Amino acid sequence: MTPEEHPLHQHPTSPAARSALHRWRTDRSGSDWWRDAVFYQVYVRSFADGSGDGVGDLAGIRDRLPYLADLGVDALWITPFYPSPMADHGYDVADPRDVEPVFGDLAGFDALLSDAHARGIRVTVDLVPNHSSDRHAWFAEALAAAPGSPARARYVFRDGAGPNGDRPPNNWPSVFGGPAWTRVPDGQWYLHLFAPQQPDLDFTNPEVVADLETTMRFWLDRGVDGFRIDVAHGMAKPEGLPDMLPTADTGLLADHGPGDHRFDQDGVHAVHRRVRRVLDGCPGSMAVGEVWVSDDDRLARYLSADELHLAFNFKLLTAEWDAEELRTAIDSSLATVAATPAPACWVLSNHDRPRHVTRYGGGELGTRRARAAALLQLALPGAAYVYNGDELGMPDVDLPDEALQDPIWERSGHTERGRDACRVPMPWSGDEPPYGFSASPQTWLPMPAGWGPLTAAAQAGDDASMLSLYRRALALRGSSPSFAGDDLQWLPAPAGCLAFRRSGGLVCYLNLSGAPVPVPEGRVLLASGPVDGGRLPSDTAVWLQT
Repeated sequence: MTPEEHPLHQHPTSPAARSALHRWRTDRSGSDWWRDAVFYQVYVRSFADGSGDGVGDLAGIRDRLPYLADLGVDALWITPFYPSPMADHGYDVADPRDVEPVFGDLAGFDALLSDAHARGIRVTVDLVPNHSSDRHAWFAEALAAAPGSPARARYVFRDGAGPNGDRPPNNWPSVFGGPAWTRVPDGQWYLHLFAPQQPDLDFTNPEVVADLETTMRFWLDRGVDGFRIDVAHGMAKPEGLPDMLPTADTGLLADHGPGDHRFDQDGVHAVHRRVRRVLDGCPGSMAVGEVWVSDDDRLARYLSADELHLAFNFKLLTAEWDAEELRTAIDSSLATVAATPAPACWVLSNHDRPRHVTRYGGGELGTRRARAAALLQLALPGAAYVYNGDELGMPDVDLPDEALQDPIWERSGHTERGRDACRVPMPWSGDEPPYGFSASPQTWLPMPAGWGPLTAAAQAGDDASMLSLYRRALALRGSSPSFAGDDLQWLPAPAGCLAFRRSGGLVCYLNLSGAPVPVPEGRVLLASGPVDGGRLPSDTAVWLQT
């Protein structure tokens, strides 16, 4: 199907377009396409700038679709591009059913979606239900209304504690630092689990739930293939909003674990069932949740047959470069989904966490380990998410204080540097900043010198590059029957090594022992480093066909 033939060239909300979109989805490799898909996370501001203002945008993504098709990804996850004052770079949404002018417009989004679909790439977008921007029309109404009004009932407003109500209603901290409450001029307080510019919505209010469903249908009618749900373990608060109690072992308030009343409340599952009903009405669509919980059984609840299709399990992302830790992370992730309809969902980096090249030691060591980790991740059964720049081996960047923009930097009183280090723009070509990312030399975060060899253009012509490794790995994963099946069998391996076999016959062998080890029998399909004389160097992985 050419872009001109795509159903989105009809009016996107017309019955004819909906019918055509349904046929288009069901014609493309089944409704469960997501079960083993490789998703590519596009952090919009940092991927590619098509307008020349130094900020990535939808036009930049559209221009780079040939690159993404050559890379071999199945789907995109595009971070928020909705109207926003950018207090948290788009995760403070002022209007969830439009496009921020910095990023383009709805016509530009439709064109990107059409072109991606024409290339066989599905598109999922961020859904940010837990909170809105303080510039959202609803919050403006709430501030203008009286306590107890219907406008305030869409958010979590409460009277303060103490004789004069001058203390926050409870002791909850913000994830970004400081208290999770801000007082308004009439004396009430509103809850914001993140920045003060991100007031929490109250999902016990039917109007809030209905508006979320309207937002989902708006984007599904335009043709998106699904959603990544931000803070999917939020959206429900305990009755009475009780204080959090310090943990016995540290004396600190819990953080995403037992006793953290801010997240993973039982009521959140009713919200996800509503979300799933909308998705089930659009065959071929799906949702993945950002769910930070400490207990595998709690995570599995989000993957019931009537809730999320996928949920990120972050244990692989947080594991140290250690054979025992990595195996535990894999076993835990597979055990989590074993009694659910969902496959595992693997991630090594994202826009909220240090890039794994840096986590694994940085420099040549971190790059070598990241190459091996890529083969580990992509050999595992289930879905995989690749963060833009993973395929280039991008590291974190040590930015100057004055360049930092993450709200964590200010909210922590300049004690935590935040997440900007992993959000520096992608280098595309050339030997100096901005490396083809933008026509402007001033990018929204500064790009360092010395990245010429890291650019996509430089790596494309180098068979030994990280980009070439990812291209070969994704091509094999997408075409070889060796990757079939959901099963994984651990194989005997020397101390400090991991080896497993997929039911289709693929063997993945990873050496973290510190010394070379013999390569098992089998035909080498791909290796993350040189395999000479039948020996696998340390910090290297190999795929074998047995």
